[in-house]
Amino acid sequence: MIQECSVTLPAPSGMQARKAYFYLPERAGRFPVLYLFDGQTAFRDDCAPYGASLRLGEFLDGAGAELIVAAVECDGKDRLSEYSPFAFRSRFGASTGQGEQFMDWLTGAFKRMTDERFPTLPDRAHTYLMGSSMGGLMSLYGLSRYAHVFSRAAALSPSLWVSPAGCEKLLKALPADARLYLDYGETELRQHGKRQAAALRTAEQLLAPREGSVFRIIPGGRHDEASWRTRLPFILQFLDIAAHTP
Repeated sequence: MIQECSVTLPAPSGMQARKAYFYLPERAGRFPVLYLFDGQTAFRDDCAPYGASLRLGEFLDGAGAELIVAAVECDGKDRLSEYSPFAFRSRFGASTGQGEQFMDWLTGAFKRMTDERFPTLPDRAHTYLMGSSMGGLMSLYGLSRYAHVFSRAAALSPSLWVSPAGCEKLLKALPADARLYLDYGETELRQHGKRQAAALRTAEQLLAPREGSVFRIIPGGRHDEASWRTRLPFILQFLDIAAHTP
């Protein structure tokens, strides 16, 4: 079951009203929570900017997964600033690095609201993050800098290229018990040049000795929701979510 509501949050340009989406299992009980970036691409194709979503609700229903998902729409005009802790300039645009502001809101007001309204397991051990592209970068950032809130995170095709040195610091600062899933598509790897390739090599080296963390290069993987959708079974397994055949 998916519920929607409106939330107000501090965007790079000021306070904004956004839609928030919540996936709830059909079973009764209390459940872990996965906080997801880019909520507009999570559940419905007609809400996704490029016409394709993760169809996450359908996948979780099919798996009988015991998981709550909480997702908020991104800033459609200034996503690069909202979803990066680093200021940068690129061919995609410029970022003022407002990621800390967004994460303070997500781990503060938004998490409190989620825990009050829904049957969550609110402790760190049962609180996770997931995102793709810039959202993948924020998943790494959140697990590293907000480790008192999150125990696991999945970073799909993360935009490490925005600051390879900054991302290396985030990886090195991960607590010993934090678990990170990080992947990248083989096809998209050829599209982002040497900075992304170098950052991924560093990520692989730093994650290899970490028990419970995962680094994967996806054969034929692309930078789009259809490709990220195929990785969802790995994510569910990584998060160690109980699942039942409906």
